[in-house]
Amino acid sequence: MDTMEFQFFVELVTNGVLTGLMYALVAVGFVLIYKSTDAINFAQGEFCMIAAIVVAGFIKLYGFPVWAAIGVGLVFMLVFNWGLERVVLRPMIGRPVVAIIMATIGLALMFRGLGPLIFGAETRPIPLPVSDAPIIWGPFFMAPIDVLGAAISLSFMAVFGWFFMKSRKGVAMRAVADSHQVSMAMGINVERYFVLAWMLAGFVALLGGLVWGSAIGVDTQLAALGLKVFPVVILGGLDSIVGVIVGGVIIGVVEAISAGYIDPYVGGGTKDFTPYVLMILVLMVRPYGIFGKPIIERI
Repeated sequence: MDTMEFQFFVELVTNGVLTGLMYALVAVGFVLIYKSTDAINFAQGEFCMIAAIVVAGFIKLYGFPVWAAIGVGLVFMLVFNWGLERVVLRPMIGRPVVAIIMATIGLALMFRGLGPLIFGAETRPIPLPVSDAPIIWGPFFMAPIDVLGAAISLSFMAVFGWFFMKSRKGVAMRAVADSHQVSMAMGINVERYFVLAWMLAGFVALLGGLVWGSAIGVDTQLAALGLKVFPVVILGGLDSIVGVIVGGVIIGVVEAISAGYIDPYVGGGTKDFTPYVLMILVLMVRPYGIFGKPIIERI
């Protein structure tokens, strides 16, 4: 491998790692809901889209400064997810998990239609105060927004990891996920922790929407992030913060290498399906993911 080929490979891997960490930031929303409710939130991509549309809309339509628009977006997502939990999801406490999953699929479809209907379908930017000039450090060639997104992802996942493992509220949320009925019998206010879980998911969606909206623009296609990061969640393990990071990095690198080495021969598009091929292969060996907790049930 000559110098040019080596530098090309390093660039692909570097960009793949950064992109994977940005995927992990969105994927941690799945983990938050799963750890606290034992259900998969298929509307997480739509949450990112709505958060980004609100921020971009207040910047462009009302002339808000970026940080003021982000503050509005944060308040909106916290109130939005609080209301969503109270109206739609709270009546499902104690119901089968599949009922919550189906509800989130319905919400995803509804939000994908309501987003452009209310805020418009045009692509809007989120002008975060980040330079457009690439960062060049030896053989590494990085976009500043990717570096910022990766740094935000690692920082907040470290905080959430500590929250779930060490704090009393985090432990209580994990207990609620194991069994709603037992948690209520032990005196845990299940409704309160449902609200907390969904509000945290809204906060994570805001972060993901900001990073990805700034990187690729804000429109209805941002909702596709939910399915885009699904292999990350399954690969790493639905209940593992570390798994999300590792899964994100693996998927990001696989996408980058596929785009760099395979796309020129087939005309493009391989990075869109290679993560799902990898996910299926891993599930055949470890159905609960690389870092997921095995669930053993008596039949």
